Amino acid sequence: MAFNVGTAFEQFCKALRFSDDDISTIQYRYHSITKRINLDYWGSSSDTAHSLYVGSYGRDTEIFTSDIDMLVQLPYETYQKFNAYTSNGQSALLQEVKHVIEKTYSVTKIKADGQIISVPFSDGINFEVLPAFLNTDGSYTFANSNDGGSWKTTDPKAEIQAINNRNNNCNYNLKRLCKMARAWKDKNDVDISGILIDILAYNFIGGWEYKDKSYVYYDWMTRDFMKYVSEVPTSQYKWQAMGSGRYITCFGSFQNKAKEAYDKAVEAIAKEKDYPSTANNKWREIYGSKFPYIQ
Repeated sequence: MAFNVGTAFEQFCKALRFSDDDISTIQYRYHSITKRINLDYWGSSSDTAHSLYVGSYGRDTEIFTSDIDMLVQLPYETYQKFNAYTSNGQSALLQEVKHVIEKTYSVTKIKADGQIISVPFSDGINFEVLPAFLNTDGSYTFANSNDGGSWKTTDPKAEIQAINNRNNNCNYNLKRLCKMARAWKDKNDVDISGILIDILAYNFIGGWEYKDKSYVYYDWMTRDFMKYVSEVPTSQYKWQAMGSGRYITCFGSFQNKAKEAYDKAVEAIAKEKDYPSTANNKWREIYGSKFPYIQ
């Protein structure tokens, strides 16, 4: 039986999603944390106001292994209070928000670390909560407690909008490519962050010849994307995020593993017709066991 590229990659993309039960769990926790923040900071019992999904889940580029990132907006008076500290008010802010969240999740080993409050759960669906303050231009100021403390700016809404716009303009292939690349990262232990995967995929697909095609072209998309990633200069360690323009740094080396994946994709494509089982195995070497095993 010939290897059906379109069917295999469509099944693969579906297998990378969170299950419906997991999505329900994520939504419940998101609303619970949101309500806790609103009760303590805004005098409201709303479980939707002053929060948004950010990170890969917010950009809709996550897979089932991803942490869930959320931003919680705090009042400006809270910023003024901690900005007045003589030393590391940022750390004190994170500790305060940590204690607030513990009122709802008292048995969870919550940690305040760097810029976020980490809320782990026994099922592995962990939350990372970023307390932040809304700026007049729609961006957010957040606390960085490292190196004595500082304030930084982020614009997740602009990044989400940029991803959505390009995804819509390339037949929904961008977000699927981002998710597939995360499966490659997990399977091959690639030293690359989720946001950098999204930036590289965004930049790649904007100029890809077949961006208007669909699943039947995903073998070629894999080959061409891995070639693109393998050719990123090893001297480059800084990239601009889509939409926001913020700079992302990555000192990891991912090019060699991308070249290995490219070579495997070339071999898989060559053998799809006459040696479908070999081709199938090559795709699984790239993407892991979520890629379907076709008999």
